[in-house]
Amino acid sequence: MREGLEERAASDTGHTLTLSAPWKNESVEFIKIFFTDLNGRLRALTVNPEFMDQIAEKGIGFDGSSIAGITTVDDSDRLLLPVPESYRVLEFNSDRIGFCIARILNLMGGRSLSDPRAVLERTLERAMDEFGVRFQVAPEHEFFLLKSDDFTKNIHSDKAGYFHSDPHDKGGFVRNQIIRTLKGCGIRHEKTHHEVTASQHEINLEHTDALSAADRTLLFNYVAERVAAEEGMHMTLMPKPFDGQNRNAFHLHISMWDQNGVNLFHDAQDEHRLSGRARQFIAGILKYARQTSIIMASTYNSYKAYVAEREAPMVVGWGIKNRSSMVRLPHCTSPESTRLELRSPDPSGNVYLQMAALIEMGLQGLREGTACGPPDMGSVYRSLHECRVWDERFLPRSMYEALVEAERSDFLRNLLGESIYNHYLCLKIASWEEHRTHVTPRELGNYLSC
Repeated sequence: MREGLEERAASDTGHTLTLSAPWKNESVEFIKIFFTDLNGRLRALTVNPEFMDQIAEKGIGFDGSSIAGITTVDDSDRLLLPVPESYRVLEFNSDRIGFCIARILNLMGGRSLSDPRAVLERTLERAMDEFGVRFQVAPEHEFFLLKSDDFTKNIHSDKAGYFHSDPHDKGGFVRNQIIRTLKGCGIRHEKTHHEVTASQHEINLEHTDALSAADRTLLFNYVAERVAAEEGMHMTLMPKPFDGQNRNAFHLHISMWDQNGVNLFHDAQDEHRLSGRARQFIAGILKYARQTSIIMASTYNSYKAYVAEREAPMVVGWGIKNRSSMVRLPHCTSPESTRLELRSPDPSGNVYLQMAALIEMGLQGLREGTACGPPDMGSVYRSLHECRVWDERFLPRSMYEALVEAERSDFLRNLLGESIYNHYLCLKIASWEEHRTHVTPRELGNYLSC
């Protein structure tokens, strides 16, 4: 975890102790200050660099009532306070800009109750205060590169598949340019490749602390979309754009470390090199997976991805190197690389809430001290039987089912806090109702002649 949450740069009164001003080191014409709404959508305010010191000290105002889940029209004013260590300089074909993450404050200078980043910060504070642990996280970034966003046409940019190379992989040059842009601002990738579905791609970045990984995800999504647009393509994080094909996933690799730099998930004496604390952490994830599904898979489109043999997990379980399992223990070459992989999230959600939920589920497993039981054996897809409408062995298979679980969950309410919990469920219920009552072309084709 970052030292004292940015060394308490924003106190409860909101005034900053700005220790450095990185935006002074390099000249840029514009600085974009980024944050997310509760749905996880990127929001940005472009500011004049000449005023950045003043903004870093006092914040800058915006209309929170116009942003999903932030506040209401009768209490609309909020402040953005930049996080100095998140500052990067991005070089694109057309311009060079500054990038900075912001906290959301209320007008009295205290932290806004609707800031999703604060949820992750609080979770990391509890982990350190209660258990003396910190977390390293490495997301897998999957996305589609399409010709356009007009679904009335053939929008696939290629017909390539898993690990296909050029000239079949038509988006490889875009991936490479994304990587170059990230490298230019100090972010290193580990690997990249074409994914299973036509037009689908993946870029994996090196692991870092959980808060930085969440901030970096906002940066990655912005860079990927911007670079794709400059190259004449449309980048989408939509979970399931195409019937009968794999989804976009957002797999999260996580490890837990003590203050001496020891990976607490590793045990050299265990059959699978997995510690007792790691098994308890897994047990917590399994127990609360259904209650947090609306965070990990946050749109009604998300649930169309939970299909057998399409690599999206359907059953609540864990496995050793098993890609059909919800929680997977990847092959690790050293004690330091021992980690867990959560395979249920997708990139349409709010990354701060997703990482906070993952960590808090695991911490609750440590508190309860229950082991996770034996791992999945073989493909869980082949073991599916007696499929019912409501089956708690499975992850929720619709947004409605996930919302029912969330409404019943004290765990989720305590994680998010009353304000975000209520706002978030209102947003998601409204989204479900819009979907539930919308008449689709398929319905017209099936029932118009009744």
